[in-house]
Amino acid sequence: MNQLPFIDRIVAEVSARLPSGVGELKQDVERNIQAVLQEALTKFDLVSREEFEVQRQVLLRTREKLEALERLVAELEDQQQRT
Repeated sequence: MNQLPFIDRIVAEVSARLPSGVGELKQDVERNIQAVLQEALTKFDLVSREEFEVQRQVLLRTREKLEALERLVAELEDQQQRT
């Protein structure tokens, strides 16, 4: 997996596609692209992969507890109907 941050990878891809004879203009384009992307991404409501995984695990445990409670309620209702 590429270790460069997402924005740096995009800037590198765009930079690689620029003509080689543009010199200093290439650096300006790279800086501008990086600034625009950084600004755009800060407007999104994003979470880190780690935070996502933590929340996914919490949801999984909650779902398991809910299913156990549903089974318990069903058993208790069944017992109540038999008495």
